[in-house]
Amino acid sequence: MDNYSSLLSQLTREHEALITRPNRKTGYGNGIYERYAYPVLTAAHTPLEWRYDLNPATNPHLMERFGINAAFNAGAMKFEGKYILAVRVEGVDRKSFFAIAESPDGTDNFRFRDYPLTIPETADPDINVYDMRLTPHEDGWIYGVFCTERKDPSAPPGDLSSAVAAAGIARTHDLVEWERLPDLVSPSQQRNVVLHPEFVNGKYALYTRPQDGFIDAGSGGGIGWALVRDITRAVIEPGDEKIINFRHYHTIRELKNGEGPHPIKTPAGWLHLAHGVRGCAAGLRYVLYLYMTALDDPSKMIAEPGGYFMAPVDEERIGDVSNVLFSNGWIADDDGTVYIYYASSDTRMHVAVSSVDRLIDYCRNTPSDGFRSAASVKILNGIIDRNKEYLGKR
Repeated sequence: MDNYSSLLSQLTREHEALITRPNRKTGYGNGIYERYAYPVLTAAHTPLEWRYDLNPATNPHLMERFGINAAFNAGAMKFEGKYILAVRVEGVDRKSFFAIAESPDGTDNFRFRDYPLTIPETADPDINVYDMRLTPHEDGWIYGVFCTERKDPSAPPGDLSSAVAAAGIARTHDLVEWERLPDLVSPSQQRNVVLHPEFVNGKYALYTRPQDGFIDAGSGGGIGWALVRDITRAVIEPGDEKIINFRHYHTIRELKNGEGPHPIKTPAGWLHLAHGVRGCAAGLRYVLYLYMTALDDPSKMIAEPGGYFMAPVDEERIGDVSNVLFSNGWIADDDGTVYIYYASSDTRMHVAVSSVDRLIDYCRNTPSDGFRSAASVKILNGIIDRNKEYLGKR
């Protein structure tokens, strides 16, 4: 018993030290944002009460009873003065679920609530759920739109990997009690569906990612846009969906791209954060990029910087699914500070901090992709010439 108590005390001290460890900026960076040194959430941040049976009579060796593999791909919002992450938590059984973690300052001291979220199932139960986007909508509800995965009913016997994806929809007023709505009905499979925070022409607006299969976008051209009349029975009819941010050959988003969190409204337009995927010798590489759309028409592109905004660096490149950055959550504070929450390699959550002004500047003044090597050289030569002219006048 003494040894048990000693081990439990050690576990508790180490867990509390991890949660309360102060975070710090890593340096100047690139002028666009600053990364923070430590992940804000990992599997080790999950409560000991989730992972261990703490009764020495039933668990004398203090073994983990419910292993946690990862904490990643979190939706985000400000709620009652706290920074809220709706985290995708994955057990060692490969099933994901959602849990709320909250912080007083947005960069450290994230602490999980006592229980994970209980999201009601539909008549066709989810096999797996993940990557919830949180959208406080002007209709008064907070919506959680997420991917729901089920086994492909048309898969041949013995095929235990084919799956179908759809957008699950749930809503809440308090982030505790959730109402499950019917899944989005769409002509194609859907992942990375995001609800716009305002009505558009009196309808609910969705950013979509039509795809031919569970993994491959196939003929899906990029990030889509669709309007639905009734979110409680959301249906995209054939022909109602249009592509607003396209995939392109030999770019960061040649294989796939998808909307991240819902866009941030600014005086200059809607700021969008998205992910792009390309193939390389190491497999699929996921990076983040930005674009902007018009205030009066969120489907109209007004700025599209070339290349990536963030890519995995150092230990971010290593994890359960390596070489991946993914974001489905950011928070814009009233003072213009933007907290960008991103996951690395399907394993852990990080934060980077920028501002609305800096992100607008980046979008407006970063050259667009010229889609050819010669165009890149022309853009670079122009920058060099302007710098030489400016420095020569000093």
